[in-house]
Amino acid sequence: MVDNYSSDDTVEIAKKYSCEVFQSKVLRSAARNYGARKAKGSFLFFLDGDQELTPEVIEKCAGKALNDQADAIMIPEKRVGDGFWTKCRALERLTYIGDPLVENARFYKKDVFEKLGGYDETLDAGEDKDLHARVEDAGYNVSSVNAVMWHLEGHVRLSDRVRKSYYYGKTYIRYARKQPKRAGIQLMPIRLNFVRKWRLLSDQPLYTVGMLFLKFVEYLAGIIGLASSRESLSAKREQR
Repeated sequence: MVDNYSSDDTVEIAKKYSCEVFQSKVLRSAARNYGARKAKGSFLFFLDGDQELTPEVIEKCAGKALNDQADAIMIPEKRVGDGFWTKCRALERLTYIGDPLVENARFYKKDVFEKLGGYDETLDAGEDKDLHARVEDAGYNVSSVNAVMWHLEGHVRLSDRVRKSYYYGKTYIRYARKQPKRAGIQLMPIRLNFVRKWRLLSDQPLYTVGMLFLKFVEYLAGIIGLASSRESLSAKREQR
């Protein structure tokens, strides 16, 4: 486990279960690469602090890699938590299952991960999408499993989503420049997935309306963040 000097009991709990802990004051991509360098196995599975595995995930991923020659594997992710907006986000996530433009590989053959240079540490957002794209572009075999992992959302607040979308809008531009074709599709506020999963959405009309409103708010906040980022870059160029 790579810990960014957390102030709670994370380290103590991890050591209680004989987990090897490394502390490093770095951002997400660098922390993942650091953990990969410390790993001794043939496979890498990246799990964030707000995610939880179901019992069969590791077994099925290893089976895909060993029996089906998969180089990178996507794991369907379901959001769980309390509150109206959390349920809206959970519904949205269900429409994305199986879509490689949204779901990204988390299980990798270590040699493939190393050949591609791991996560791009210059990216503050979209680093997982970028690595997945590079795996596909390099011709490696990307697969998926039918075991799920949980994303522990807690209690989502609209204000928190606005702040996070604004932040990602400011930082996502670097990913968009690196992967313009994919980013153009991924940044669309309304996705084809919503049309494909219309039965799922029609069964939950209240949460569907909430989901669409939330997407609109997030998209607007992201555009504002992107605009502020471009203004900042323009100001820096003028100073030079």
